[in-house]
Amino acid sequence: MVRAYIFIEMVAGHAKNLVDHLSGQQAVAEIDRVTGPYDVIAVLEAPTLDEISNIVTSDVHSLSGVVRTTTCVCLE
Repeated sequence: MVRAYIFIEMVAGHAKNLVDHLSGQQAVAEIDRVTGPYDVIAVLEAPTLDEISNIVTSDVHSLSGVVRTTTCVCLE
């Protein structure tokens, strides 16, 4: 199982929509709105790195208000 932290910078006012959209999805282990340089941090878990990549590109980057993401994959 691959685990990754996704640090997401959002346009002001859009973070709640992203959290609502991703909450409950199978690969999303945790997701929180936070303070600091990022607006949302999500923890994803999937069988492969390709699946993590697909979630970030299709489910995160496609949403309105996403400025940039930083993905940190956990080491074994």
